[in-house]
Amino acid sequence: MSPVLRLQLTAEILPCLGELLDTVQAQTLAFCWPFRGEPDLREFLSLWRAQGAGRVLALPVVPEGNGALGFHAWRPGVPMQTDRFGIPAPVGTPAVQPDTLLVPVNGFDARGYRIGYGGGFFDRTLAALRPAPVTIGVGFELARVADTAPGPHDLPLDWIVTEAGAFAKAPA
Repeated sequence: MSPVLRLQLTAEILPCLGELLDTVQAQTLAFCWPFRGEPDLREFLSLWRAQGAGRVLALPVVPEGNGALGFHAWRPGVPMQTDRFGIPAPVGTPAVQPDTLLVPVNGFDARGYRIGYGGGFFDRTLAALRPAPVTIGVGFELARVADTAPGPHDLPLDWIVTEAGAFAKAPA
């Protein structure tokens, strides 16, 4: 996808995402630093945070081993350190428990299952978080597939948001 098309489609995602965040009443929202052509939500989410009292943004912090992700508060300007995958993560900010989690999707199906990068971090994280956050997959419509062929450890997301709108997962 060209950078221009990526920017255009990301801009089309943002109104749908904003409406959904209002619907689910997100307060502590974890998202992912844009990686490998994923939608870049940083500017939009910074504005979302500034427009609501008590809103907190968080980024994932990858554990040393293969455990669940942790989440640390983020805002523009906080110190960042690159993790072993080359993705920036906040340094010196408090750990937070997200009530809403935005998850990138390389592929997704109508049942809310996603294809990631194969490390299993999000599946382990979703299985471990209690209370469970509202989960929202964010990606481009071109990543929609008929069936992701989920395994027994895969967990569906509650919502998928693309430039075509916000979709609740279909019944399994």
